[in-house]
Amino acid sequence: MSDLAEPGPPNELVSVLVRLRQALVDHMLPFEAADADAARKQRTDLIQQLDDYVIPRLVQIEAPLLTVVGGSTGAGKSTLVNSLVGTRVTQTGVLRPTTRSPVLVHNPDDAHWFGPGRLLPELERTERATGDQSTLQLVATEDLPPGLAILDAPDVDSVEELNRILAAQLLAAADLWLFVTSAARYADQVPWDYLKAAADRSTAVAVVLDRTMPKAVREVSSHLARMLTSRGLGNSPLFTVAESPVDENGLLPQDSVAPIRAWLDSLAADSVARTAVVRQTLDGAIASLGHRTRSVADAFRTQEQVGAQLRADAAKAYADNLASVDEALHDGTMLRGEVLARWQEFVGTGELLKSLEDKVGRLRDRLFSAARGQPQPAQRVRVAVESGLETLIVEHAESAAERAALTWRSLPAGAAILQEAPGDIGRASRDLRARVQRTVRDWQGGVLELVRTEGKDRRATARFLAFGVNGLGVALMVVIFVQTAGLTGAEVGVAGGSAVVAQKVLEAVFGDQAVRRLADAARADLHKRVAVLWGEELRRYLELLDAHAVAAGTAASLVTLSHEVDEARWAGSPA
Repeated sequence: MSDLAEPGPPNELVSVLVRLRQALVDHMLPFEAADADAARKQRTDLIQQLDDYVIPRLVQIEAPLLTVVGGSTGAGKSTLVNSLVGTRVTQTGVLRPTTRSPVLVHNPDDAHWFGPGRLLPELERTERATGDQSTLQLVATEDLPPGLAILDAPDVDSVEELNRILAAQLLAAADLWLFVTSAARYADQVPWDYLKAAADRSTAVAVVLDRTMPKAVREVSSHLARMLTSRGLGNSPLFTVAESPVDENGLLPQDSVAPIRAWLDSLAADSVARTAVVRQTLDGAIASLGHRTRSVADAFRTQEQVGAQLRADAAKAYADNLASVDEALHDGTMLRGEVLARWQEFVGTGELLKSLEDKVGRLRDRLFSAARGQPQPAQRVRVAVESGLETLIVEHAESAAERAALTWRSLPAGAAILQEAPGDIGRASRDLRARVQRTVRDWQGGVLELVRTEGKDRRATARFLAFGVNGLGVALMVVIFVQTAGLTGAEVGVAGGSAVVAQKVLEAVFGDQAVRRLADAARADLHKRVAVLWGEELRRYLELLDAHAVAAGTAASLVTLSHEVDEARWAGSPA
């Protein structure tokens, strides 16, 4: 007995089904994952069945019984439909597939039930035969009684994919399946997959064993009956149509299809029996929505996890690389090559390094004596630092982009997204170098401002005047570029010694505590500015994710809706 309430459409159930449909429409499954393809198909099937059948049928429960004639290729479906109606209403022939666009036959009094926006709303209505799978040919005839409609569907195992998809869609929209097979095809796997789905959803099914030689009817039908029983369809009517010649109109003898026509007429004439069939199939379809939706929700949960993993992988690639930048900025790497040469020119480092063996007091005296005697080219040091920083940062940005792309390519979902990305996201942005140049210049300006602010009460002193803001600024830059743990051998002596000289210069002007404070502030400022650049580079990956990602909570929302469907269905069942 049906679990749907007798009086009218249950408004609460319709409301929650509409909300479920919208949630499924609003959320895609963008990421490649093991369960993604099956879930995408399930999501599409759910939306189509809600649109094509469940919601329209709930709203118009009194509509005629829609009997969809489906089955295997060459089973004689179209010939059977024409013979049941008593006149040629659908195309027949030996070429396969015969039926490409569905044909719906109904009594003229029932025409209003099948207009646009009703059952199968996405199919365009037409009154002429076409080969377009997006159309539904409507044929009105007095040869069918009111309350009954017969729809000739394409083959479920058609060689054309669009036909197979359409056949599945039409069967999902049926109140009753009239499933046609033949002695040659009744054991095929594809039809039984459909019949199993019908049994699982309690769909009303009648089976027609067509095109069977008279002497084989008993044996084949007995075997088919046993197969139906073993698959949960033992209560489904089984009709047989022996192989017979057709007349000049392509119709089978009336007596060969009379039992099927009589059964259909009885359903049409008996509103109680007809409604029972409708409610059986409708309730089975609604009952299946809950667990099918929860299956899709599981896939959405996987999608959320994949999206989070891709986000974390990209963020980690840039975070790890930022740590590498920090290390390279402070391990003496910057005090090699051009920067070191310009710094030595500035303070005469070669001479000063020799005096490091002397006492600190004598070092300071000689340093400032030399400094007061001749101005030094601090600007050259700044330019060398700017060029060195720019090269170092750009190289690490390229490395970060390559690492992020590599981690994404290790996952099918990430690889698919990268293929859709505009340009080569595995490289740094084209405008990065210009942004790095501005960042380095702004940072150097900030270092000079730190020196200027710290020395506001010392600007008149001889030591401050000896080096000036630019000289003390480049000395501060040199100081923050060395933490000698990463250096060995001669590198410690050169880069490390250069930093010591710079440290002593600054301490002579500001004192050791102020120098530590200035160095910490300059380091933090450089880190912050590079981190901003890395955030901008990382954003390219995150924007790709945002364009695909599943909204957080989608899976939980679908599960909640599935339970609401179950609750609304049971709330509408008879006491």
